Amino acid sequence: SAYGLDVKYRTGFWGGKPVKMRLKELCEALAQFGIWVRLHYVYPYPSVDGVLPLMAEGKIVPYLDVPFQHANPRILKAMRRPAHAENTLERIYRWREICPDLTIRSTFITGFPGETDEDFEELLNFLEAAQLDRVGAFAYSPVEGAEANDLPGLPSAKVCEDRRRQLMSFQEDISADKLAAKIGSEITVLVDEVDDEGALARSTADAPEIDGLVYLDGFFDAQPGDFLRVRVIDADHHDLYAEISENNR
Repeated sequence: SAYGLDVKYRTGFWGGKPVKMRLKELCEALAQFGIWVRLHYVYPYPSVDGVLPLMAEGKIVPYLDVPFQHANPRILKAMRRPAHAENTLERIYRWREICPDLTIRSTFITGFPGETDEDFEELLNFLEAAQLDRVGAFAYSPVEGAEANDLPGLPSAKVCEDRRRQLMSFQEDISADKLAAKIGSEITVLVDEVDDEGALARSTADAPEIDGLVYLDGFFDAQPGDFLRVRVIDADHHDLYAEISENNR
């Protein structure tokens, strides 16, 4: 998100044209390749706001991987992440106003030193309000040399893991509802593989090897790398099931 800050956003040249070294301009240049450009590990700096219109215009994939990590201000400060849940929620709502098709993936840590039951409940409340599309969670464990090792109030390993499981179960229902809402809609997918059962593809909402798949059972007339227009006919907690759209015939 801070791309170009270290060189004071100087202007370089690409394809014989001047291009400022800044996140928005980088994304605009990448969009010219005619490929799916997906942003991962994005910190919610103000510069990210300028990229959302590019997503709304279809120039880059409407997908952001933003590691929010937690929702409680005290825990975030201990993590050295100067963020506040209310500001984060406002930014998420604003992003979705600009690009309604935006998919947001994030990761969280449960059991960070000092996390209380109330702090964890605050995290669950954040997830309910944020309605994130994809979520991963890690139970905190000490890492050699980390400053967090010296912080007080480390929950037991069992508590850390129990909270992780509870968070993932809580989020699973949110994810399932969001996928179910896509049933009946038409989407564009990218084929990754064709096996004995049909084509395996991904939508713009699915990062490779991380998120779900779109299954086209019984459809074999495709090659990896093909873009297809499909209609979603079913969904589960992680994946979509679709059939080829009339628009491809």
